[in-house]
Amino acid sequence: MSGLEALYQELILDHAKRRVGFGLADAETAHSGTSHQRNPICGDEITLRARVDGDAVSEVTWEGSGCSISQASASMLAEISRVDADGAPRTLTQHEASALIARFREALRSRGTIELDEDEFGDAAALSGVSKYTARVKCAMLAWVALEDAMAQASA
Repeated sequence: MSGLEALYQELILDHAKRRVGFGLADAETAHSGTSHQRNPICGDEITLRARVDGDAVSEVTWEGSGCSISQASASMLAEISRVDADGAPRTLTQHEASALIARFREALRSRGTIELDEDEFGDAAALSGVSKYTARVKCAMLAWVALEDAMAQASA
């Protein structure tokens, strides 16, 4: 294992343990959406709640159980929704969130030919290597699919 792969593995394990955004926020507004996603192959589950204020995704929280990849991916997504890769506070628009989801999906389906940009995806760039293991792609995608669904619900 290369030094970079070891670092990425450490990042994934760290996020799986210190889970950013863990614990569902109250669904206090009509502008929140909740999505439950499950991977029937391995049993990973994520319930994600997104609050949308106007066009801004103002909060992403989640609960779940499963492998370190699914849990880390949800944590990384919650972190991306709060801060940029430099750690500065950020609020994603729905358009920006949808574009991130699309680029994440494309990279994870690329079988290792597309790397996630660390400047854009922060710690989630560590999940690029998952694309080489097709059985694990769904694990990494659960939270991202849940955000996509939750935003659609919040906007409806």
